[in-house]
Amino acid sequence: MIERQIDIATRDGATTTFIVHPERGGPHPVILFFMDAPAIREELRDMARRLASGGYYVLLPNLYYRAGVMEIGPIPPDPDHPARKQMFQLMNSLDIDLVMSDAEGLLAFAGADPAADVSRVGSVGYCMSGRYAVSLAVRHPERVFAAASVYGTHLVTEAGDSPHRTARQARAELYFACAEEDAWAPPETLAALSEALRTDRVDAEVEIYPGTKHGFAFPQRPVYDKSAAERHWERLNSLFRRKLG
Repeated sequence: MIERQIDIATRDGATTTFIVHPERGGPHPVILFFMDAPAIREELRDMARRLASGGYYVLLPNLYYRAGVMEIGPIPPDPDHPARKQMFQLMNSLDIDLVMSDAEGLLAFAGADPAADVSRVGSVGYCMSGRYAVSLAVRHPERVFAAASVYGTHLVTEAGDSPHRTARQARAELYFACAEEDAWAPPETLAALSEALRTDRVDAEVEIYPGTKHGFAFPQRPVYDKSAAERHWERLNSLFRRKLG
C-alpha cells in the first residue's frame, strides 16, 4: 500500500488529507471518506487503509482545517469538558456547502493523480458526515455511484438541502447503516428518511443494526460492537465492489 498525508488546496485554504491506495493495479476508483465529529485520528486512518485494501484510492480529509484544528484527542464523556465543547463547536461550524466545496478540491487533486480514477467515485461518512457522503452523490451524479452513511446525523432536517429531500437527485446506490439506539437519529427520524426515499423511489437501503448504539463501528469506542462493525464492512465492501468495481 502507498500512503501519504499532504495539504490539498480548497476554496478556503488547504485541508490536510490522508491518502492511501494499493501499490499496483491502478488507476483505482476513488472513495472520499468523511470523518466523524472527533476529527482525524489513527483509528480513522486504519479504517481508510482497510477500505483501500479493496482496491480503492481513499482520501480522508481534515474538515476542521478552517479552524486550524487537526486532531482533538480523546473526547471525555463529560458534556462540560472543554474538549467535548470544542468538538461540538467545530462540528456545528460546518455545513453541506462548505464540505462540498472541499470535495471539489479533493476530486480535482485526485483527477491529476495517475493512480486515481475519478470517473468512478464512492463516498462514506460517519456520524456528522453521513449527510456529506450522500450530498456528494447528489452534487456529482455523473460520477458518484455509491454513497454510504454510517449512523449519520442531520439526515432529516427542515433545510432545503436535507439529504432526505435531495437524495432523489443522486444516481448512486445509497446505503444507510443505523444504530438501533441513537439519540442523534431516533426511530422517528429513520422512519421519515425511509418514507422519503421510498416515495421518491431512490435506490437506497436503510438498515438498522439490532442491539447497537451510535458509534458501534469504531474499535476505540466503548460502544464498539465487533459483530455489527464487521457486518458494516461487509456491506460497504459489497456496495463499492458492486458499483465501482
